[in-house]
Amino acid sequence: MTSKSFGDISNLKTSNIEVKPKKSLGQNFLVDENIARKIVGSLELSPKDIVVEIGPGQGALTKYLVDKVSKLLAVEIDKRVAEKLKSEFVSQNIEIINQDFLDFDFKELFIKYKRKIRLLGNLPYHLTSPILFMAIENRSYVSDFTFMIQKEVAQRLVGKRDTKNYGILAVLSQFYGMPEILFSVSNNCFYPKPKVTSTVVRISFSDELPYRVDEELFRTVVRTTFGKRRKTIKNGLKYLPFEEQINDKIINSLDFPMHKRPEQLSIEDFVTLTDKISEIIR
Repeated sequence: MTSKSFGDISNLKTSNIEVKPKKSLGQNFLVDENIARKIVGSLELSPKDIVVEIGPGQGALTKYLVDKVSKLLAVEIDKRVAEKLKSEFVSQNIEIINQDFLDFDFKELFIKYKRKIRLLGNLPYHLTSPILFMAIENRSYVSDFTFMIQKEVAQRLVGKRDTKNYGILAVLSQFYGMPEILFSVSNNCFYPKPKVTSTVVRISFSDELPYRVDEELFRTVVRTTFGKRRKTIKNGLKYLPFEEQINDKIINSLDFPMHKRPEQLSIEDFVTLTDKISEIIR
């Protein structure tokens, strides 16, 4: 899609931006109303929903969310922005929380509302991976997330085996849920204009996992082998976080195609590998 498809705002008057974006926080405020409405519309919100918005910025999405859900918690690290939002949004439906989202307590919120939460946000590019992994790790308390992220990262979420986009993020997101790319967003839709193309993605987390496996060990195996991506499975497993003699025992005992590289393994292959390692270390 061309930028024209989203509305050309290249002549945006910066006077509409009351808080100057901080480069150190990776702030690129969404300023295109059509895109804001499209993102919120894609959520198919319910009046019972509990939504956590990450980095609401100028409130581009916030204003379309606040009257559609049971509770909206807008988590904003920038005190200037948080204070501005508090003055603009006065409603029982919304709470502006001035803190780092990476310190957010999902379990506490789940206990309070007795309902899984939905995540939404235009993520700072430098924090995309930590936030994605945090959402995946807290999937017990989160039903789904819809994030606007860098196009290249979005492609890694849906990456297929034997491609350069297939890695830790692809395996874990596809093991725990259903990632999908919704649509791309021109850099003309932000102020300041980023140098990258953004993409809106969603993951709906599965209530039941596709395989029964030791999840902690599964994640360890995936992270370890992809951490040594250019190595074979045999050489990558040397870096498992166990004692050297245990790693040696695993490598010497495994009945598995050890010559393969991690990007050649399907999710089912990683499950099989994990099960075999689990049997050995027991």
